[in-house]
Amino acid sequence: MRALYLTHPQVKMDPNVPVPLWGLSDIGRARAEALVARRIVPGGAVVFASREAKALELAEIIAGATGTPVLTDHDMGENDRSATGFLPPALFEEHADQFFAHPDRSISGWERAIDAQRRIVGSVRTALDSVPADAQVIFCGHGAVGTLLKCHVGKKRISRDEDQSRIGVLGGGNGFLFDLAAGELVTDWTPMEAIGPDWFA
Repeated sequence: MRALYLTHPQVKMDPNVPVPLWGLSDIGRARAEALVARRIVPGGAVVFASREAKALELAEIIAGATGTPVLTDHDMGENDRSATGFLPPALFEEHADQFFAHPDRSISGWERAIDAQRRIVGSVRTALDSVPADAQVIFCGHGAVGTLLKCHVGKKRISRDEDQSRIGVLGGGNGFLFDLAAGELVTDWTPMEAIGPDWFA
């Protein structure tokens, strides 16, 4: 079964708000709405999402086109970075580099990459097992765990070279097609603007 993993686009960054509660920015929301406006999202598709606000907002926009409810799972959330909370962009990038470079270590108390990978893969597998084999499925999630999922499916080592910021567009809003059961990475990170109707064929 092929499925689409799509990351949330740009968010409203606010150091006074816990990161999981950040919502989409005006730009991020406009990009998501533009995807739906192209009428390529199939009606009846099953939409799964992280419970974090930004991913859930993306899922709700997409579900407006599918006509289906959003199914959420805490285990689809981004890697746990609560030990540090908000970090200025430059410092965050340094931590993210280390997170991917040393997947078996906790960076400043962050969830280890190997643990986050096990969690997202397990959550996605459970979700796919819960729907009919011919269902069209869209996951709305995050960049880091999305990359870890992509590495698992594509049988690639964990590396930031596989991250959406290195392959897709900056700011998020990238997706890839995959078949978890077959262990097939159908596409690499692709901006949501370049996703076409053939992705849902």
